[in-house]
Amino acid sequence: MRLILVEDEADLGAAIKEVLTHEAYVVDWFLDGTQAWQYLETGWTEYTLGIFDWMLPGISGVELCKWLRSRQLILPVLMLTAKDRMEEKIIGLDSGADDYLVKPFDMAELLARLRALQRRASYVGTTFTPQIQPRRLQVGCLTLNYITHELTRYYPHGEKQLLSLTAKEFQLLEYFMRHPNQIISRDQIINQLWEIGAEPCSNVVAAQIRLLRRKLGEEDSESLIETIYGVGYRLNIQAADFC
Repeated sequence: MRLILVEDEADLGAAIKEVLTHEAYVVDWFLDGTQAWQYLETGWTEYTLGIFDWMLPGISGVELCKWLRSRQLILPVLMLTAKDRMEEKIIGLDSGADDYLVKPFDMAELLARLRALQRRASYVGTTFTPQIQPRRLQVGCLTLNYITHELTRYYPHGEKQLLSLTAKEFQLLEYFMRHPNQIISRDQIINQLWEIGAEPCSNVVAAQIRLLRRKLGEEDSESLIETIYGVGYRLNIQAADFC
């Protein structure tokens, strides 16, 4: 999942980013509300979640939320703030924030609230609808566990295989699972799975695909992750894959 974080407190922002990266989120961190707004306005990146501080240089977190909602952009937002009066909470929620977390807070609570926001969101694929559960994502024969970062693959006759994934393997497979049976280009993958400013080498996507196929035991087969030559890749989920 790709997440936009807008937090001007350097120590807090760095700590949040470190925790989220460990949890396999791809995090774009902005220190200034205006910079975040300018990037969001381009529509270049597809975000799953947003974390906005209330008080920011330039545009505030409340103004960012109002701007998103005025354009009917669907982005679940968690608002961070030192303001704990009920009236201020109401202002934050009325601006379009989906949840509210008062500083100081525990990182475990932050992660729990993000998982709750994920559960409320809808993700629809072309053929199958990924099923969002409190701690997992399921589509076809594949189930990702957000807590353990493990993949369970089910086979037609009842067998199943449990696989541990690296952070990048997890991010890559999750992106495919959120877009089943859709052709995804190399540029789309880089844009979604590498942070702003990262400059991955030219063959990094192909190398990650190879590693993921090897992990799936499909080094010599592309039954799940297909290469569409000259275009990109596709997670091929067929009805027969359902357990």
